Amino acid sequence: MARESAGILLYRRTPGEGIELLVAHPGGPLWARRDERAWSILKGELEPGETPEAAARRELVEELGADAAAGLGQLELQPLGSIRQRAGKLVHAWAAAGDVDPTAVRSATFEMAWPPRSGRLAAFPEIDRVAWVSPERARELLNPAQAELVDRLLARLE
Repeated sequence: MARESAGILLYRRTPGEGIELLVAHPGGPLWARRDERAWSILKGELEPGETPEAAARRELVEELGADAAAGLGQLELQPLGSIRQRAGKLVHAWAAAGDVDPTAVRSATFEMAWPPRSGRLAAFPEIDRVAWVSPERARELLNPAQAELVDRLLARLE
């Protein structure tokens, strides 16, 4: 069975009535040198018995850290539907208006053997940075399948 993830595409309006989107760069050594097409919305895999919306809200806090996510717990979520990424993962997505200071983000961590086959475990952040970017830049940075979510959000906001 294909894996499922759920996430939230945060957006904010800029003073000139433009839109900025919050995108996240995955942490860990496998992603360290990748940039364009490597970023993601704030998302993660569903846990057994968890609804996609509950997973999206949980992942928002895990990926931003409790301090950065403070005040975002009761976000009004706008459904963006689902997309399927190239590797087969199904991603359920919502959009929400909110603001986050990128310098305050402290992502949860994961462990993996590093260097490979060394037998040593190293801890890495799930995401190593986030950035507010224009919709055009988000389309360039996001996983190609997730770029569709930018178009869906902009259509909802028009």
